[in-house]
Amino acid sequence: MDFNVKKLASDAGVFFSRAMQFTEEKLGQAEKTELDAHFENLLARADCTKNWTEKILRQTEVLLQPNPSARVEEFLYEKLDRKVPSRVTNGELLAQYMTEAANDFGPGTPYGKTLIKVGETQRRLGAAERDFIHSASINFLTPLRNFLEGDWRTISKERRILQNRRLDLDACKARLKKAKAAEAKAACEGDAVPDFQETRPRNYVLSASASALWSDEVEKAEHELRLTQTEFDRQAEVTRLLLEGISSTHVNHLRCLHEFVESQTNYYAQCYQYMLDLQKQLGRFSGTFIGNAESTSPPPAATSPPAVAAATLPAVPTIPVVPTIVGVPSTVAESVLNPNEVKPPASGTRKARVLYDYEAADSTELALLADEMITVYSLPGMDPDWLIGERGNQKGKVPVTYLELLS
Repeated sequence: MDFNVKKLASDAGVFFSRAMQFTEEKLGQAEKTELDAHFENLLARADCTKNWTEKILRQTEVLLQPNPSARVEEFLYEKLDRKVPSRVTNGELLAQYMTEAANDFGPGTPYGKTLIKVGETQRRLGAAERDFIHSASINFLTPLRNFLEGDWRTISKERRILQNRRLDLDACKARLKKAKAAEAKAACEGDAVPDFQETRPRNYVLSASASALWSDEVEKAEHELRLTQTEFDRQAEVTRLLLEGISSTHVNHLRCLHEFVESQTNYYAQCYQYMLDLQKQLGRFSGTFIGNAESTSPPPAATSPPAVAAATLPAVPTIPVVPTIVGVPSTVAESVLNPNEVKPPASGTRKARVLYDYEAADSTELALLADEMITVYSLPGMDPDWLIGERGNQKGKVPVTYLELLS
């Protein structure tokens, strides 16, 4: 291998000069060229931007993918420039398990039907999560990562070059200062009147020669100082332009942040709508499921959901529900349960607090708002999962699962 010995020696000399200048500055034995206040502010803002961008990027990755092993796997695929394999979300995996369980238990049973409906909702939630992660990765994580791996690396490289240029400049200033001091000392010795009676008059000649040598050294140091000053000023301007570009980076990140918030808002809105639809389906079809359960699991009183719901709630009085009389025609039951034609019983009414919002499916039901108080009571022949609710002049059927019965 062919080595350029002269270049290697020159680089080693420059490195040694910079190291010595840096050490003397740390020990307070050498002067240091200070940057202007505006430049220092640009440097501080750039460092702050880099540090917070790293933290936001890492925590957003944790938010989108809580599994550290999966994050490491994605990082390796990214570094190897390979496509990350598609991964099933937790919601989609739960939906798969629920569907398989429903098939084992029987899709026609109440439990199987409910598992299928909940599993379908979980699948939709998983798909929405996948879309959100994909959108956030492209619109938010990628710009942050590009800044750290692109713009910031360029800024860091130019800052290191600027630091070396400053060390070279200060080293040249120190050499010039020493050369001028030595020249002045030699000049003072040369101004002295020589004593030609001395045994060694050649000292005067040597002093004059040293003065000339130091004058040449001063000129050489001044020339090097001008060159290093020019290089330092040029590098400072390049670095300044890059640092001022941080403002454009902030604007870009602000736009990406708006897109991230919009994606997250759409994701949570979809999740809320999916769960609201599921809640309505379960509340609307729970009566049918209970009817099927009663036909296969006697006695009804031991397996009715009101008893289960009451067990999960705090110990509060419940309203006695009169079971449906076997053999009564459905048309008679419907006429009895018409809310507009019934009157509240003389006793047996209770206050209830609404747990969730509920939209009435038809004119016989009463729409509910979370945390409001209504009066409820039951009538003979009613579905045990429903009560009659009154709020002022409004009246209609309300699902028991949306209420907390009070004393």
